[in-house]
Amino acid sequence: MKRVFALAALGAGFVAAPAMAQDNTAPGGLYVGAIAGYEGIEVESADGSVSADADSAVYGITAGYDLSLGSAFVGVEGELSTSGGSTTFPDSFSGARDGLDADGQYYIGARAGLALTPGIAAYGKIGYTSLDTKAFTSSGSLDELDDNAGGLRFGGGVQVQLPGPFEGRLEYRRSRYKDIADGTYGDATTDQAVASLGVRF
Repeated sequence: MKRVFALAALGAGFVAAPAMAQDNTAPGGLYVGAIAGYEGIEVESADGSVSADADSAVYGITAGYDLSLGSAFVGVEGELSTSGGSTTFPDSFSGARDGLDADGQYYIGARAGLALTPGIAAYGKIGYTSLDTKAFTSSGSLDELDDNAGGLRFGGGVQVQLPGPFEGRLEYRRSRYKDIADGTYGDATTDQAVASLGVRF
């Protein structure tokens, strides 16, 4: 619940920022940016009987292209990021490996949005994402098992035009991955709340 209030407060701050544009035209063109924020990851056992979770920071880079359609826009984007989430199952878990590290992620997808006021737009997004994982044992009795799991990401956010070519974003996204670590675990879910500072060309 505290995270919800924090996100609401940050969103209100973005909305209260002064609008730099002079009309209600949606943004368009190429952009690149840096992201940083919070990630929560939850991993289920293959039989769904137990789960484990962890919190960490996430950071990376993003780039894309938006096509302005007047007060609306559509676009494509890609992202590379990394985090440090490390989950460990309780002692009751009987799997061969009892922990999972989450590492690099990449994403490619589409987004669409609408200009709310001059300089402020809201958007939604959906696309494919991949997560690098490493399954391990606390005792070190088995070699670490590396895997790359694919999944679906969806989310949304607000973006604000800043002075010059700069823009800021506040975004929430949720990703769902299946059959983690070659089926050693079941599903993994990540929830991320990130801020971004970018340049539009």
